[in-house]
Amino acid sequence: MSDPEDKPLDPFDPEVIARSNRAILVGLQRSEDTEAEAQALLDELHELVSNVGVEIRGSVLAKIREVSPRHLVGSGKMEEIAQLARDHECGLIIFDDELTPAQQRNWERDAKLRAIDRQEIILDIFITRAKTREAVLQVELAQLQQMLPRLKRLWSHLDRQRGGGTMQRDAGETQLEMDQRKIRDKIAKVRRDLTEVVAQRATQRKQRKRIPLPTFSIVGYTNAGKSSLLNKLTGSGVLAADKLFATLDPTTRRLALPSGRALLLTDTVGFVRRLPHRLVEAFKATLEEAVQADFLIHVIDLGSSEREKHAETTLQVLTEIGAGDRPIITVLNKADLCDEVQRAEAMAAHPDAKLISTRTGEGLAALLERLEECASSRDEQMTLLIPHDQYAMLSRLHAGATILSSKALAEGTRVEAFIPVRLQEACRVWAIKE
Repeated sequence: MSDPEDKPLDPFDPEVIARSNRAILVGLQRSEDTEAEAQALLDELHELVSNVGVEIRGSVLAKIREVSPRHLVGSGKMEEIAQLARDHECGLIIFDDELTPAQQRNWERDAKLRAIDRQEIILDIFITRAKTREAVLQVELAQLQQMLPRLKRLWSHLDRQRGGGTMQRDAGETQLEMDQRKIRDKIAKVRRDLTEVVAQRATQRKQRKRIPLPTFSIVGYTNAGKSSLLNKLTGSGVLAADKLFATLDPTTRRLALPSGRALLLTDTVGFVRRLPHRLVEAFKATLEEAVQADFLIHVIDLGSSEREKHAETTLQVLTEIGAGDRPIITVLNKADLCDEVQRAEAMAAHPDAKLISTRTGEGLAALLERLEECASSRDEQMTLLIPHDQYAMLSRLHAGATILSSKALAEGTRVEAFIPVRLQEACRVWAIKE
């Protein structure tokens, strides 16, 4: 008979559940990492965990030469972390690095502690913040994909519940197989539903493109101030909170520039280092707003000591989703929180960037001028004579072009305008030369 002390945790035990809301955080510093870099990631994990209501009672930065296949860290460090958790009455260890299902089971069996990683925390945040049907489905798909290889630990409390020969399956194995089948069926259904929703979004995007306006997507690291910028420029009320992943769903607003020219501005989900690959895939449809945009506005938190790492992460994810070739306007936000030295260093690293503060309004006029330049870069100035029976064409011009002058004549309406690229071909038939 097996020793009960060798048994993994029972996830339904009330005491296990109570202690699982108190955690020790563990960051890893490899030989190629500086202590500052590893600490910055651990601090970011702290902020992520604080968003899911878990009480953090301590943290450890573990220096390792190589990853242990059994516990991620060596046995000595594992015992040290486990003792720290017991001293603080914690039942949960949260790693900044990804854990395999086997490593999670080993922690539960050997240390009697639940172990999860940054990916599960990010997924939990996404689950609570998703609002639109597409975002909900995308998160559900990622959650099911995360859960499938980890089911075994949920039923390990039934292991060896009954004996039997080699061909006889025990109760735990039978329940495990049933649950795996249910999850695979659910994954297939969510994928079908998601395909339908993505098709609907594509239709909406196609309809929006009928309005011949240039499109700009705001991208950047989470909590850099993307939603605040959208609100400041357009006067909209998108949630803008000082926390990671405050908003997940893309929001598009029309922005009228000082010249009268208009554009479409979209706020997108923020990026984060070590973003779970399955979430990048799951949110690909949402991030397609960035792929489809004519221009990208890359917002960087000027006050962050990790701003260059954050910028690299954003550009890397943009490349992964196929938006790496889009023209980019770099914006250094939160300038009001920085001194002249920080400003000078950031501008030296990003000489073409716009320095702004969404809180004070500093630099927004210069940013609008830059948007004007981009929006007009593909425009062509034309003089048109629109016949009186072509009111539909005249309406399209007023909706999507910048009208410089309009005069009714006997033979039609004479219009002088900056014509965006999407309307140029349709307008050439009415163009006149002076």
